[in-house]
Amino acid sequence: MTHPELDPTTSERTTAFRSPGPFDPEHGHEQVVYCHDRASGLRAIIAIHSTALGPALGGTRFYPYPTEDDALADVLRLSRGMTYKCALAGLDHGGGKAVIIGDPARDKSEALLRAYGRFVESLGGRYVTACDVGTYVADMDVIHRETGHVVGRSEVHGGSGDSSVLTAFGVFTAMRACAAHVWGSDALRGRTVGVAGVGKVGHLLVGHLVDAGAQVVVTDVSTRAVERVRAEHPAVDVVAGTDALVRSTLDVYAPCALGGALDRATVDALSAKIVCGAANNQLADDGAGHLAERLLERGITYAPDYLVNAGGVIQVSDEEEGFDMERARHRVEGLFATTEAVLARAAEQGISPARAADHLAEERIAAIGARFPYLRR
Repeated sequence: MTHPELDPTTSERTTAFRSPGPFDPEHGHEQVVYCHDRASGLRAIIAIHSTALGPALGGTRFYPYPTEDDALADVLRLSRGMTYKCALAGLDHGGGKAVIIGDPARDKSEALLRAYGRFVESLGGRYVTACDVGTYVADMDVIHRETGHVVGRSEVHGGSGDSSVLTAFGVFTAMRACAAHVWGSDALRGRTVGVAGVGKVGHLLVGHLVDAGAQVVVTDVSTRAVERVRAEHPAVDVVAGTDALVRSTLDVYAPCALGGALDRATVDALSAKIVCGAANNQLADDGAGHLAERLLERGITYAPDYLVNAGGVIQVSDEEEGFDMERARHRVEGLFATTEAVLARAAEQGISPARAADHLAEERIAAIGARFPYLRR
């Protein structure tokens, strides 16, 4: 571990270290940075998992973690997931993530966000940040005042705006690929799709499904979110609670709310032949593989979440070329072919799609990844 360095002009302290002993030597992180600014109250951790394919890209999560250890565990897990997401999406980016410890409703301020932006800038382009839970487009605009290494900005500041637009389109695209794999046609007309969570992404996904002629059933803990969907799409059915939705007669189940949506009880209760949704970290065993294997045993085609929800990261990464919605949308359409490739690999090798997706991502990193971590020169 390097010694802390204090910038006397800002009172900002950074501690960085590279793959210490406790980290898995195969999957260890390149760099983890602790960020503290006393004046604004900023406490943040930036984790760079890999820069083999390019600068690490990943959002900033603003969340009231109970302890610093909880924050560290989350940022390490999320940043590693971003390496796989970017690799499978065909981006020239590695994986990174940041967490700001605190309640965004109480602790977020311009001073705090700008202090955070200075820490991002201090990494010299090794990490590019974006929105995540608790941060929004307007926050990225503030961070951008201190660093150019931020995407997901508003359109007036040269960004792409709300990334949920292409996230939802990507989920719909991957779902069509799953349908083609399972039923021989990518048409969803007449299929019953259950959407758990109709916030930003789920709400937009429902619109795509209705336009495609699917019968849509939804649930959400927010009555306001459900009412908004029903107002726009009166034919949508509503059930009370995720358990009721899971036990409904479905062709496709789309978890679009919290992580851990697929536990053993849920997997065993599902009637759907396809699981394809926008939620992150859907497998409640945290990638151990047991639930992915159980889905395979039950004949349920699971589209890995980090493949399915990559539309948002594709959208914001396009800002680096000067954002163009048509170009970004075309890139997101490529998730159809990627989903086909993952499902074909899984079927050929008799493995779960989750494992097949990991293998394809790892192969791309090994084939074209840089021998040395990315350094801005």
